Amino acid sequence: MFRRVSDINALGTFLCMKYEIAHMIAHGGGAIVNTASGSGLGASPLQPAYVASKHAVVGLTKVAGTDYAAKGIRVNAICPGVVDTPMMQAWIGGDPKMQELMDAAEPIGRMGRPEEIAEAAVWLCSDASSFVTGVALPVDGGTAAVIGGGAVE
Repeated sequence: MFRRVSDINALGTFLCMKYEIAHMIAHGGGAIVNTASGSGLGASPLQPAYVASKHAVVGLTKVAGTDYAAKGIRVNAICPGVVDTPMMQAWIGGDPKMQELMDAAEPIGRMGRPEEIAEAAVWLCSDASSFVTGVALPVDGGTAAVIGGGAVE
């Protein structure tokens, strides 16, 4: 399981960047946004493979973001928290208590919406973020700011 998760998240990110960066160097620059996770910024209990792989994505982002900045290539990562997606709703399974627990997981008091994550990625690709590179941006309703990892009890 560790190898499979690592291959998808870490190796997949590395290979994508390898080809994206080569293309961007040939064409004068660009912006890459990797998908990490709040788990790439801290620890999530009982998920060693996932946590390690997302920490690797953050590390790859920081290295590439600084190594290629002078070539006009910005590399950043978004680190979503709990997001209200169909997959999350399937996991919640219509259980109101589980829904409450997931909403309470973020200090802001609700799960994120997919469009909020997308808007962060769009911003990181835009000229508005032209001085931002090598950053792992939490998009998590404040969870990364909480020592100990969140409000879930």
